[in-house]
Amino acid sequence: MEESICIQKLNSQNDQKIKNWDFLSSDLTEKILSYLPIRSIIVASSVCKIWNSIITSSSFTTKISATKKQPWLFLCGQNSIFYNNNQPFAYDPDANEWISLPTSTLLSQDFFIGSNGFFFATTSENFSFKPIFNGIWVQTSPLRFSRCNPLVGVYNEGLNPRFIVVGGVRFVGGLVDIEDRFAVEIYNPNLDYWELCPPLPADFRSGNSSQWLCSALLRDKFYYVFGIYSCFITCFNLDEHLWSEVQTLRPPGILFSFLVTCQDCLVLGGLCNSPNGPNFVLWKVDEKTMEFSELAIMPQALMYCLFDSDEDDKFASLKCVGLGNLVYVYNEEHHKNHPACVCEFSNDFGLCSWRKLPNLPPNASKFHRVISFCSNVSLDNILVGSRI
Repeated sequence: MEESICIQKLNSQNDQKIKNWDFLSSDLTEKILSYLPIRSIIVASSVCKIWNSIITSSSFTTKISATKKQPWLFLCGQNSIFYNNNQPFAYDPDANEWISLPTSTLLSQDFFIGSNGFFFATTSENFSFKPIFNGIWVQTSPLRFSRCNPLVGVYNEGLNPRFIVVGGVRFVGGLVDIEDRFAVEIYNPNLDYWELCPPLPADFRSGNSSQWLCSALLRDKFYYVFGIYSCFITCFNLDEHLWSEVQTLRPPGILFSFLVTCQDCLVLGGLCNSPNGPNFVLWKVDEKTMEFSELAIMPQALMYCLFDSDEDDKFASLKCVGLGNLVYVYNEEHHKNHPACVCEFSNDFGLCSWRKLPNLPPNASKFHRVISFCSNVSLDNILVGSRI
């Protein structure tokens, strides 16, 4: 009997605590909610009408977009045999967790790409796109030069997005066109129009494969293309539509590297031979002189956590993407876990810290190929779409 009375009192106290939320001012409630990770904010928007009205207000979504600027990592796994096993995931750095995205996000295509804010699917004949968290797939008008698996960048011209498409494999009569000039086109979604631009400089055509290239967008003004193994670099001026002179960006001992943008600067991340063994190193690149200075070295113990074998060529599966103040490094051929780590920089690269990301969710399949990219995520974009 006494135990029953205690339980009733406890329930009464809990009910009173819940009711006390009603006495909080909307400003204080908004402040409390703003400390939550974006995914938790989405869940909170379904708790009650008051919270929903606060979270969906333009002032709140604008504030959250301004304060939660850390880019998410998106990893899209593709199964070459069973398309139904394709799966997309997103890593939220604020919550330090992976989120399983709806599998309907991925089309049953051989070539799937991601870039800031959008997913893209390409075939020899078609080019399609959709926003990450909402909207439907939209097929564009035909490109002037059809291609598969090109480099794609997303930038803004005023308030309107533009897609720049560089290179890719072109097929003629079912065979790869070895004379392909690595065409460059820019798409205007408002007009459904492709503008043909000067092709990628001839230095990049050796091997004729965009899979050996990476790209980085800087301040919506310059689109850099970099050779992962050749170390060639060139810049496309998005205002003048001209390519710069091709230069070489090769730190000593580098085996392969990737160009990313971090804190409005160019950053090179790559595997480098050193006296104490392989190291993954990050360098800051001066965009005017192409000179580089070392920023950070991944702790070797952390780097070896990304592998489960002793094969000599195991490091070849490392990839690097970055945006904002984060640079992600991941293993694209780990079959299921695809372990990753991240380097987080303070303002002006004063300090940095490395940490390992949690494993993918248990429902992850085994993939033959993964595509990964960084993207800023706004609360407003997610609220428009389905809950995650």
